[in-house]
Amino acid sequence: MFPVGIDVSKDSLDLCILYDGIKGRIRTKKIKNDSSAAANIIRWLRMQHCGLEDVHLIMEATGVYHERLALSLHEADAYVSLANPHRSRDFARGMGILTKTDKVDAYMLACYALLKKPHRWLPPSAEIRHLSALIRRRDALLSDAVREENRLEKYQSTQTPSDVISSCLRMVKILREEVKVTEQLIKTHIKAHAALQLDYDLLTSIPAVGPQLGMNMLVVLRSHDFESASQAAAFFGVVPVEKRSGTSVRGKSKMSKIGPPQLRAKLYMSALCARQCNTRMRNFYEELCLRGKPKMVAIGAVMRKLIHWCYGVLHSGKAFENLPAT
Repeated sequence: MFPVGIDVSKDSLDLCILYDGIKGRIRTKKIKNDSSAAANIIRWLRMQHCGLEDVHLIMEATGVYHERLALSLHEADAYVSLANPHRSRDFARGMGILTKTDKVDAYMLACYALLKKPHRWLPPSAEIRHLSALIRRRDALLSDAVREENRLEKYQSTQTPSDVISSCLRMVKILREEVKVTEQLIKTHIKAHAALQLDYDLLTSIPAVGPQLGMNMLVVLRSHDFESASQAAAFFGVVPVEKRSGTSVRGKSKMSKIGPPQLRAKLYMSALCARQCNTRMRNFYEELCLRGKPKMVAIGAVMRKLIHWCYGVLHSGKAFENLPAT
């Protein structure tokens, strides 16, 4: 199969196909990133005397601008892979590719597909995609509401005209009402799908996993084909990274923090709650502290344990109280 790298941006797609390996012939193309992008890619491949069965398409999973294209290509029965942007960037450095342009990135991704052979991407179910969109909308509205409330606090603490304050009050009210409406849509959507409701109940059976973390963990764990709980923890960026070499380098282990920071923030708050209301987690935390671990290191371990338990309840289909003690 010929590797085809696709560098995705909001407005355009840069394509690069390798015919004879890294140093061989290449063809490049720039097309518009719109609803007809998948059809245009297929048409361009035919002009290169290639069918979808002859190519391995790869793009980075950054932002949301790749989602429509990846889904359309998958539905056309193409072999599509999504590369972790951190790993592909490290791969580029390893190849000595320091320049970063759209065209170079497309070539780098084609090389990544050729040498690393990443697995085929399988899209999450339609109900998971719908739930993910609702959660993103709810988070965006909540963020806007908090910003507007911060502005209101400043207006009320200064000599701001009453018209401005009234406008801000109306916006806060509208945004908060939209947050409530969206949260109700999320609950209705989960209740309408038995599989989602079962998974949500399993996740929230874990003490300290509340509605917000439960919904987000449901989307992430059902959107990715993690082979183990450790892989899920690595995705969230809560695994320790050591820095040791020889006899002189003895750096402290740090959390990798490679992954979605918003989800890590939710995990952190749940870990603080778990330390208080989850007996097994409290014992785990206190044991680490007694062994001399700093408190923040122990909290990081609690965050990893929460991910392992979330993965465990979904993988086993058993509620938290039925999981074996670990």
